[in-house]
Order: sequence, then C-alpha cells, then structure tokens
Amino acid sequence: MKVGVFTVILGSRTLDATLDYLVSLGVQAVELGAGGYAGTSHCPVDELLASNRKAKEFVQAIRSRGLQISALTCAGNNIHPQKKLAASFDRDFQKAVRLANKLEVEVVITFAGCPGGAPGDKSPNWVTCPWPPDYLEILDYQWNKVVIPYWQKAARLLLANGVKVGLEMHPGFVVYNPETLLRLRKAVGPMIGANFDPSHLFWQGIDPCAAIRALKGAIWHCHAKDTAVHEWNSTVNGTLDTKHYSDELNRSWIFRTVGYGHPRHFWCDFVSTLRMCGYDGVLSMEHEDSLMTAREGLEKGVRFLQSIVLSEAKGEVTWA
Repeated sequence: MKVGVFTVILGSRTLDATLDYLVSLGVQAVELGAGGYAGTSHCPVDELLASNRKAKEFVQAIRSRGLQISALTCAGNNIHPQKKLAASFDRDFQKAVRLANKLEVEVVITFAGCPGGAPGDKSPNWVTCPWPPDYLEILDYQWNKVVIPYWQKAARLLLANGVKVGLEMHPGFVVYNPETLLRLRKAVGPMIGANFDPSHLFWQGIDPCAAIRALKGAIWHCHAKDTAVHEWNSTVNGTLDTKHYSDELNRSWIFRTVGYGHPRHFWCDFVSTLRMCGYDGVLSMEHEDSLMTAREGLEKGVRFLQSIVLSEAKGEVTWA
C-alpha cells in the first residue's frame, strides 16, 4: 500500500510547490482534481488534452519526484435535472476519462449523481424512505429512466479508453452505500467500482470493514478520511444533519483527519480488511477537517497513515 494525498486542499499552491511539499512528507501518490466540484488547479485538463508535449512534461514532473497519479477526480452530478448543469458535469467527466487514458491513469473518480424526482424537476431529489408510495415511484423513475441509461452510455466511453470509474458512495446521490453501488454495477458492468471513502459511511451507521467485504473485487481507489460522530447531538437529533460544516459544536458529526474520529485500532483493521479483500493500492488522504489547517491536518494524517499502511507484500504463511 502507498500513502497518497488528494491535492485539492493545496490548490492555492502551484503544482511544483505542491509536489515538492508532499515529497518532503514522504507521500508516494497524488490524486488530482480534473473538473467538476474538484476544479483543475493542479491538472489543466484542456491544455493537457491538446498537447502531447505538455502531457508528457506533466507526467514527468510527477514521476521524476518518485510519485504516481492514483486517480483523476471530476466529482459532479452528471445527471442533474437541470440540463445545462448535467451537460457541464458530463463534459468534464468525458474529458477526464480521455485524459486518464492519455496519462495512463486507471481510475476516474466521480459520484453516481442524483436526478430530479420526475421529468421537469429543477432540483435533485434524494430519497431516504419508502413511504408515502410517491418515493418508490421516484426511485423507479430515477433508476430506470435516468441513472442506468446514463451509466450504460458512460460505460462505452470507459471501455473505449481502458478506464474504470470509482464512484464515491455519498449521501445525496443515488449510490450512497454498498447495496446501491452493487445495484448499478450489476446493471452496467464491471467497470463500475468504488472510490471507497469510509467518512461517508460512518455517520450512516455502516461498518466500513463490513462494507469492504461486501465490495470485494469492486474497489478501485480508496480515500483516507475520518468522521467523528458527536453522540451528545446524534442521540437527540439523529445523524441526518443539514447544519453547515463549520458549526462543529452543534452538528451530529464532522469530518476529521484520520485518527481523530476513530482510534488506531479501527484503521489497522481497515487496511487489513482492504488487503484481505484484494485492495493493496493507494490510501489517498482527503483533508476536510474544519478544526485543523491544511498543513496541520495533512501532516498529522500523513504521519498516521504511514504508521499503519502495510507497505510490504503479504508474504507466505511459513509457520503452518
């Protein structure tokens, strides 16, 4: 396994300065924003697609420092009910897939998206319960009329470019847990897999290690991000929480740097379960801890991950 960083948190720095800083921390891989919500601060997508020379120089700047690109991320809602927004996100996704092929990156990360509840809606409609029966009708429309047809079409682009898509299971989108990810994978094909981010599972009451086992063979990339559930709030109001992320004291949960939401024991189990289920790739740290600066959060998180990753091959069981 390798320790990586999703570089968006360092977007105010140049690419060269970011790479040099991460190398100084002992980081081994970078995940780069390539459109959508992630922006393109370290990955000028159009420029790289237009110039083979610039693409080669870009890759060399990364590889010459001993780093690899673990994934390109263009997180967005490609099936947004507002057609202009959906088209914009979809263009970014298509360009990211073509660029991944050009840069020899295997995985593009995004969300499965969320459409409206019916034709003509203007806002996404994320369904969280089956009753009144309107909600089941919404789910039927979303999955059968929008979600599956879109991703079947996207699968052809992925296959043509030899790229896999890592969908982040994120509440607010139709794929938010292993069950919904596997539903889409079954309908579309094996190029659909997970960008496994435990932080979005914790507050849903999901055990990430159990989720890894359910997704064995379908995890393409992994985020290292923690969540702290504040029981003094969650036991009163539950974990569905719409307060701003900056309202840390009153929220039911907040994102934390790895090791600040769950103890070391959990993270040791986490990397061990990943290995048992066939994932020995990059743990890409995504820093969204509102209680820490980018520098402090990244540096603490990187040191923590370096102490728990399984960096050598598994080896043989010679004692039995």
